[in-house]
This record gives sequence, C-alpha cells and structure tokens, in this order.
Amino acid sequence: MMTTTDPMPLWQPSEERIRNSRLHHFQGWLEQRTGEHFNDYDALWRWSVDHLEAFWEAIWQYFEVAASEPYSEVLDSHEMPGAQWFEGSRLNLVEQIFRFHHDQPDRPAILSRSELRPLQSLSWGELRRQVAALSDRLRQRGIGPGDRVVAYLPNVAETVVAFCACASVGAIWSSCSPDMGTRSVLDRFRQIDPKVIIAVDGYRYGGKDFDRLEVVKGLREALPTVEQVILLPYLNPEARLDGADLWQDMVAGEAPMAFEQVPFDHPLWVVYSSGTTGMPKPIVHGHGGTLLEGLKGHALHMDLGPEDRFMWFTTTGWIMWNSQITGLMVGSTICLYDGNPGYPDLGTLWRFAEETELTFFGAGAAYFLNCKKAEIQPGQWLSPGRLRSVGSTGSPLPEEGYQWIMDQLGDVMIATISGGTDVAAAYVGGCPILPVYSGEMQCRYLGTATYAMSDDGRILEDEVGELVVTKPMPSMPLYFWNDEEGLRYHDSYFDVFPGIWRHGDWIRITPRGGAVIYGRSDTTINRHGIRMGTSEIYRVVEEFPEVLDSLVVDLEYLGRESFMPLFVVLREGQVLDEDLKSRIKAAIRDNLSARHVPNDIVPAPEVPRTLTGKKMELPIKKLLLGQSLDKVANPDAMANPDSLTFYIDYAERRDTANGAGQVKTG
Repeated sequence: MMTTTDPMPLWQPSEERIRNSRLHHFQGWLEQRTGEHFNDYDALWRWSVDHLEAFWEAIWQYFEVAASEPYSEVLDSHEMPGAQWFEGSRLNLVEQIFRFHHDQPDRPAILSRSELRPLQSLSWGELRRQVAALSDRLRQRGIGPGDRVVAYLPNVAETVVAFCACASVGAIWSSCSPDMGTRSVLDRFRQIDPKVIIAVDGYRYGGKDFDRLEVVKGLREALPTVEQVILLPYLNPEARLDGADLWQDMVAGEAPMAFEQVPFDHPLWVVYSSGTTGMPKPIVHGHGGTLLEGLKGHALHMDLGPEDRFMWFTTTGWIMWNSQITGLMVGSTICLYDGNPGYPDLGTLWRFAEETELTFFGAGAAYFLNCKKAEIQPGQWLSPGRLRSVGSTGSPLPEEGYQWIMDQLGDVMIATISGGTDVAAAYVGGCPILPVYSGEMQCRYLGTATYAMSDDGRILEDEVGELVVTKPMPSMPLYFWNDEEGLRYHDSYFDVFPGIWRHGDWIRITPRGGAVIYGRSDTTINRHGIRMGTSEIYRVVEEFPEVLDSLVVDLEYLGRESFMPLFVVLREGQVLDEDLKSRIKAAIRDNLSARHVPNDIVPAPEVPRTLTGKKMELPIKKLLLGQSLDKVANPDAMANPDSLTFYIDYAERRDTANGAGQVKTG
C-alpha cells in the first residue's frame, strides 16, 4: 500500500495490460498448481527465492522445456560456487528456439538493416534451413560437442545463423565485434583454442568503410588451433581469403535438422568480462541455465512473446547480443541494426523502429540521454500506440532519462534492467504488472535472491550497499576457461562475502521493492555496457616510450554521465601535447575499443601505489567521486603517500568545475 511519503508513479500499467501479461498468467497457473496465493508481486518474489527448487521447476514445466532425458533433481545444494541444477537432463537450447516456426514458417524471425544493407527479412523457415545446412557442414568437418567456434562478425542475421548452427551441434560459441582491435580479440580468443573462425571482410560505421581482411589473416595466423575459416563478404561482396570457405556456400542447400542432446550444464558460449588485473575473464555459461533464465526474464519480466518485435541495439561483443537470442526463444521477431546509431543523426534507430514495427525498443542508457541532449523527438517517426516497452541498460538511467522517455513516448513500460555478462541474465529490472517510478528499476527478478549488503555482511533496506545474490541462479557461470581449480572464479565473486555472490555494483533496494543502481563498486571500466579491465588499457598505454606509468578510472556514480580520465606519468623531458594525446587515444581505439577512449588524458607526477606495488585504482576513484581522503586511503599502507596531493587537488577542481565530469585545467 502506497504511503503519503511514496512518490507518484511515472507510469502505471492498465488493468488490461496486467491481465494480458505473461507474468499474470504464470502467477495464476502457479497459484492453481501450488495452492499458494500471492497478494502482490513482492509476495510472489519472496516465495520464488524462499522455495527456489519449486520455483525453477515451475519455470521448466510452465514453458514446457524440451528435453530428451528427465532430470533427477532440481538442485543439489545452495552452496556457491558449485550448485548443480537439473542433473540428468539432456536438451539443446536451439531446439527451444525452433519450437515457434512450424505453424507459420513464413513469419519473420529476423528483421535486419545496416549502413550497408536495406531492410531484410529472414523467415522462421529460412532461418531453420540455413541453420540446418551450416550445422550439417560443421559436422562434416568434424565439429561437435565441446569444440570452440569463434566469430568476428557484426550484428547481422548471419551471426544469429552461425550461433544457432554452432550450438545445435554442441559446439561452444564465442564472438567479438569487428570494431574491436586485433589485440583485444586475441586476448579473448587465444584463451579458448578455437577450431573454427567465422569472420567478416569489413564493415561500415558512421558512413566510413573499415576493411578487416588483414585483421582476419592476422587472427588466423595467431590462432594455431584454427582448422577452418569461414568468410562472410559483407563490406565487399567480391571479397575472398585464400583457404577460407565462403559463407554463402556453407549455408546453401537442404540438410536434415538435428539438435545434439547435451547435459543441462554443457557449455553454450564463452563470454568475456574484464576485471582490473590480468586477461579478460572467459566466462562459460551452459545450455540449460541460459535457457531457463532467458525464458523467465524475456517472457515474464519483459513481457515478450510471438506477437512482439524486439530490438536491443548492441554489438556482438556485448551480452545484450546474446539477449537477442533469447527473443527468439520466446518466439519474438528480433530486429537487428548494424551501424552507428547517431549516423546520419540520432533518429536512425527510431526510424528503424517504425520500419520494423517494433513493440520493444532497447538500448544503452547513454543512447537515450544523447537523444535528449540532441532534442530528438521519436514521435515524429513512430506510429502511436505500437511501441509497448522501452528497455535500458549498460549504465544507470537517471531520472531525467526516465522523464524524457515518458514525455516522448507516452504509455510505455520503461524496463530498465541491471544484470551482466557474468550471469547472462538480470538481477533487477522490468515488471509488466508494476508501476514505474522515476530513476528506479521496478523489481528484483523472480528466483533471484538479490540484496544490498553492507561491508560487514548485513542486508540493507533502503540503503546503498554491494549488490549480492545469496542463493544460486541457474545461469551463474559453470566455470572460467583454463581455471581448473576455480580460483579465479572464486576470487571474482566470492572473495568478499564467502558463499555469497558479489557482483561489483552499488545498489539500493527501495521500500517499494524496486532498485536503484549507482554504478560499479570496483574499478572495472563499464562504458556503454561494455566492460573492460584496466589492465587491458594499461598494456596499450604503457607501450608508448613516452609513458612511464598510468592510471585510469571510470567516474560513474549516482546517475551522473560517465567520465573517464586517464592519468599518465611521463618520462623525464617528455610533454603531453596534443599529438601524444591523439596517438594514445588512437591506440586504445584501434587495439581495444572506441568505447574505451578516455574523455581526458591528464599528466600526473605519480601513480599512487600500495606497499606491495599495486595501483590504487579504487581509492582514487572514490576520492574523485567525492569521498574524503581518510575514508579511502591509509597513507601508512602506501609506498608513495605524497602522490595523493595531486589527486586531491584534481578532485577539488573537478567539484568546482562547470558541467558534469568536467575539470578546470587552467
């Protein structure tokens, strides 16, 4: 019951929308099945985490998961890490995808457009034919369960075909976007010893063409385990690569469709989430966990089904690309756009939304804020009433972002979600039967025991704390590749609170059961939803002979616009002029990602370090976000405590500057 201190909802679902939602139907089905009665969503959520096994078994049965062998038990224990789900069952995620096309094989499965291509439609029947043909050829080449297939492909329909073919034979998928530089790609793919690489010859972004044939050659040479290269001529239809098979030949003709039946925890894909040290973490997710979390999240929370057309603007290097696959699992038509969302202007995606008759429009929070700043008015392109939901993720969406969406689009559910590459799922997000409050995610996801926790391990109510999950999720990583003892996995999530998953975000659970995310609590760089470790940036920056040392932090907190300064310590006699700045930024862009180019490069006398020589990234981040020095650093535990003076001064200048994230340098 709302109290007088509660804010007014920004949006309230109509009784018709609640009644027609998949979540409402599931709740009624569950009440009839269990004899329970749920007065509201909060009661349903609490039951789902208090009766974890019963809830996930209900998800399995409600969605009629196809399995060739039954499970012996739902969950062997609540121990983390190490919990085993649905042991004994055998299934294939791709089989679930193709349950939706038999009655209407001509219905669009994928609608796609790019800067290179006009709008194209791939029907469910044609998607199945191409997947069957490619999977048959992969089998003929000896590719089967456990083999790794990697993709250097853009966000186009062929990438979805390639994934489905790979997973249908039981092989393990991994992808990088072609705008990622050679080193960044090799840092990922080298770890998993792929047998096949499927690559594009180039792409177009912002009206400019980028040839990638030389990069593909370099990847082939640097990955000695690769036995086959499949080339997709995308930029130039006449492109060829010696020794490579052509995509069009690999998907030609007819072949029988077969789904390799694999255990519930058989690896599905390897995704990468960079920490602050070492190489990117190669995170392995399984068929079954990804399947169940995807069905729950997309059908119940995002309210997607066969009548929907679903887009989340993404690249193939972001976990939201994987989320698009889940759109197919609930029968939705997925809509893919490849290119610069701001070219020729920020209306590009909104025009695409009208062209494809989208019902769900998803993008990173930064996109909506950029549209607001540019005074974009989506209503000039969109037919009234068709768009039902808007999704946002990647970074916190501030209140003004919520208000802009509501002002521009009217009666839409704002499904702001927060989850991550780590679990290929969401912890908190949308709910079609609940109101939307400005700046707030609507709920904790069903079956997900998400809380805010204090440093001393207390569950917090309406206070900011570490985002933790206290009970297992089916989609938690199976393991990290090449982490036989599980040490890196443990240290990534369980070193702070033993037996409890710590995600690395600040969160507050509101009195209404909603959630507010306040950015990263560690020092991982999260730019527009793409996470990268600081170590990756240091490897590029510190190769410059002019640079002795460096420190980078991402200042994203309390919904402010992200601002990422790079501090560089120069060799004696060197000057940080515009030429050196440009070369450093170009190196980061070319080797890593354009999204991780710093907003500013700042000369610094020293990098603060601990007595053991570790860069003090988190203390400097906290200092620059406004915390007092005595709360973030102990000079007695530092090798160079005098180095803090420069950063204290920088923080003061930042606080007094005009504009978010800007610092006076004069």
